[in-house]
Amino acid sequence: MSENLVSRGVRGAITIESNSEVEIEAATVELLGVLLEKNKIDAKDISHVIFSLTKDIDAAFPAKFARKNLGWNHVPMICTNELGVPESLKKCIRVLMVVNTSLSQEAIHHAYLKGAAKLRPDLVD
Repeated sequence: MSENLVSRGVRGAITIESNSEVEIEAATVELLGVLLEKNKIDAKDISHVIFSLTKDIDAAFPAKFARKNLGWNHVPMICTNELGVPESLKKCIRVLMVVNTSLSQEAIHHAYLKGAAKLRPDLVD
């Protein structure tokens, strides 16, 4: 890692309408695409990725679609369940991508798409 690079967390979330493999794939690719584009991230600079899904999503693993569609065969990824807090947002895929970057924390662009925009309205473009 170059001296001017540091590890930064890039956050995002997106909701889906139904618990289907097709929707999980489309949402995962959309969310990751936005994060990659906004932050000019190259796969070689990704340390690891953690996906969390609300308990009403279990038709597929988002990591599968990152490998399939983005070629992230060497990026360490894991999928887990989000806490089942009462009254919390349903059918939501969240991601924490840890990247090596020269961007400051304030310069990182996070993405909260579709119904997930209400999670962090302060970060919605």
